[in-house]
Amino acid sequence: MLLVESETKLRSKPWHIQRLHLVVSAIAHFAAELTGEGFEVDYRRAASMAAGLQAHAREFNVSQVAAMEPMSWQGRELLVRLGVELVANDQFLCHYGEFAKWAKSRKSFKMEDFYRWQRKRLGVLMDRDGPAGGKWNFDQQNREPPPGDGRPWPVARRFELDAIDLEVLNRLPAGWGGSPDGTWPVTRGQALIRLEEFITDGLGGFGAFEDAMLTAEWKLSHSVLSSSLNLGLLHPRDVVEAVEASYRRGDAPIHSAEGFIRQVLGWREYVWGLYWLWMPGYRKENKLAAARPVPPAFTGQAPTAMACVASVAGQVNDRAYAHHIERLMVLGNLALTAGVDPQAMTEWMWASFVDGAEWVMLPNVLGMALYADGGRMATKPYAAGGAYMKRMSDFCPGCRYDPRRRSGPDACPFTTLYWDFLARQEGVLKNNYRIARQLAAMRALGDLAAVRERAEEVLAALDQGTL
Repeated sequence: MLLVESETKLRSKPWHIQRLHLVVSAIAHFAAELTGEGFEVDYRRAASMAAGLQAHAREFNVSQVAAMEPMSWQGRELLVRLGVELVANDQFLCHYGEFAKWAKSRKSFKMEDFYRWQRKRLGVLMDRDGPAGGKWNFDQQNREPPPGDGRPWPVARRFELDAIDLEVLNRLPAGWGGSPDGTWPVTRGQALIRLEEFITDGLGGFGAFEDAMLTAEWKLSHSVLSSSLNLGLLHPRDVVEAVEASYRRGDAPIHSAEGFIRQVLGWREYVWGLYWLWMPGYRKENKLAAARPVPPAFTGQAPTAMACVASVAGQVNDRAYAHHIERLMVLGNLALTAGVDPQAMTEWMWASFVDGAEWVMLPNVLGMALYADGGRMATKPYAAGGAYMKRMSDFCPGCRYDPRRRSGPDACPFTTLYWDFLARQEGVLKNNYRIARQLAAMRALGDLAAVRERAEEVLAALDQGTL
């Protein structure tokens, strides 16, 4: 078994130290496990993947190397160029080749279509007479604002850093952000513990509050399993079967079980399929011609008085993580309405999150959050004003900005930029029926000129890190 730790890859981005440590420590732990099971392991630290592979082949007189195809387009192309024999990636329940056949057979498609196809063909959450619970989708029950009852939320166990973790940490390039503290599983055994934690403590309360955001609670009832799935420490089958079993036992309500399975069996696999269907040209999409840099308030280069952004950016710094609604409706929403360059935003999120990867970030950031593909993935831009933050979080009380105001120095930047975005992009969006009502409301604003003037001030302050 050959495992290559590439110095070029380690220094290719300004990685969050927890992201960097997670991947390298997982490799090192895997090497130790393979050795313990009797495999001959060559763990090489090399200048690049190519250098490591070529040095291994020379030393051991290797004529043929086989590998599972990587998740990324670039990784696959590299191994093909190096003459590696590839076998199909099996870290998903639907290979991208199967997805392409499914997509080709339809005139048009959306994630819900794919999700139902997946459930039918795999027999997941299905009863004899149709979908479990009598419906395919319980999303309407999963949009509750955060509860105000002070309830305790499930706690993610921290795994003690062992000798391998510490050795890796001591030799890694300097990253940024909070130091690794054992939050993220680096072995399959740890990942299985995290899965059991979620099934026991988190799944029951997951559904209703999966879109809620709280300043003092970084994950609520979210599973935080994405990094383990993306590294292959867990297979989606492990997760889906455990969640369905919990529902069948009566331990989890159908809206929580279905909502979570939709994320894993539906959304995650759909994103994987679209990535391969649309690459390599997809990474260049920028239909809104957005060109603004990533705000320094996101990267930690400047503080911000926006309570929501400060909270989420702080979580990214501390843990290399924010849950999906914080990514979409705080970071993504502000980047969309401010006109942040989609490629720059993708690169930053890829380097900043423990579960970051190109196949994940391109469709989710470029397509879903920033509408840079012009609607190929999301049928409307996910733009929202401060009213959304007020309804779905506890960020607004005490914030210096008022979500009800759209102009003036105390106006919430989200509210101001929401209306400015609609006005700025009206030419692109005017034929989108899903946003026709919002465009009509924008045209009817009596103070639109003042809003747009305030938007110029907001954008300048956002760039300068003084907002």
